[in-house]
Amino acid sequence: MTDNVIKDAVGGTSVVLQNAKKSILALQHLIAMFGATVLVPILTGLDPSIALFTAGTGTLIFHACTKGKVPAFLGSSFAFIPVILTIKELYNGDLAYAQGGMFVAGMLYVLMSLFIKKIGVERIQKVLAPQVVGPMIIVIGMNLIPTAFGMAKENLLIATITLGTALLINFKGKGIIKQFSILIAVLVGYTISYSIGIVDVSPVVNAPLMALPQFRLPKFDIGAIAITAPIVLAVFMEHLGDITTNGQVVGKNFIEDPGLNRTLLGDGLATAFASLVGGPANTTYGENTGVLAITKNYDPSILRLAAVFAVILAFVSKVGATLTTIPTSVMGGISLMLFSMISLIGVQTIKNQEVKFNWKNIVVMSTILILGLFSTQLESILGFTVGIPINETVSISGLSFAALVGIVLNLVLNKVEK
Repeated sequence: MTDNVIKDAVGGTSVVLQNAKKSILALQHLIAMFGATVLVPILTGLDPSIALFTAGTGTLIFHACTKGKVPAFLGSSFAFIPVILTIKELYNGDLAYAQGGMFVAGMLYVLMSLFIKKIGVERIQKVLAPQVVGPMIIVIGMNLIPTAFGMAKENLLIATITLGTALLINFKGKGIIKQFSILIAVLVGYTISYSIGIVDVSPVVNAPLMALPQFRLPKFDIGAIAITAPIVLAVFMEHLGDITTNGQVVGKNFIEDPGLNRTLLGDGLATAFASLVGGPANTTYGENTGVLAITKNYDPSILRLAAVFAVILAFVSKVGATLTTIPTSVMGGISLMLFSMISLIGVQTIKNQEVKFNWKNIVVMSTILILGLFSTQLESILGFTVGIPINETVSISGLSFAALVGIVLNLVLNKVEK
């Protein structure tokens, strides 16, 4: 009898510790996505609380569509910022018309997912050779690094301390301490920032404990839809790159299982739902893929728990206000490590897949890297936009254009079967 009681007590303690560990890991993912997710509504005029709510619900929708297999988190998409601002100006500040455009964009994602399901993912995989995918992943990480450095520049000392703490724990730490390296580094950076007086706690003091986000229905107009819908062509490659990167980190082929059609369906339905309640379009987040790479914990349920935290956070103003007080330099220091990890995954993809460095593959990889990393410099030299213009405000450029050119170039040079 006594032995059974002891076993039950030990078992109960183990469950509590396991749940506590999952909660802390989920909190790390929440912190990683928070800055970018609330920045989009801040820049466009949408409600940050709704953005948190739709990020959480969108992630849960995505996991439901992908059979809970893909450890991804969905947050606010930066790709839609230009058109949201354009529609805001054209429609006298009424962002409901931008919501209508984003709803249509989300449904176009759904149609694309049905098309891919019909033609089969095998045909998609044939064109996604490692000499194409590897450079795409490198470009994703490298393009994010300047943003992280810009955040870090606000206080280089704090950013360096935060980054150094995370690196030290990541390389020297063991077990659970190593998995919590991001959270510990943020706490260290935050504590030092608070001690030297650069943390403004007034948002926490002034915020109510609980508040209901101001949900809003979309409005539909053919003009706003025409401006927004073409972005789907540009963000499709972004989605493809993010899902491929996530799979490379975890060591699974998510393009095949649960399938690109399911990941697109999840992304599309998440964006459509967000637009119905007043949130920005959703996209899979590289920040959280970076967390996966560092912690080596790929349990999708942790991402779902982070999503639940985000939904709760949308209603608990005090907690949300506390997270907004994290200095930009702290997040910049952490982001430098997260985004660098993504680029390293691209290099590992090329190495692990044993890509042959013949002239054809070198041309393909170099083209993707040059177009993806130096499009702005090329435009200055050439005097015209390097990309495919969709309309007056939108074009397929940067990573999307580089990936598209790389895929076509690889098909031509390596004569991949149709």
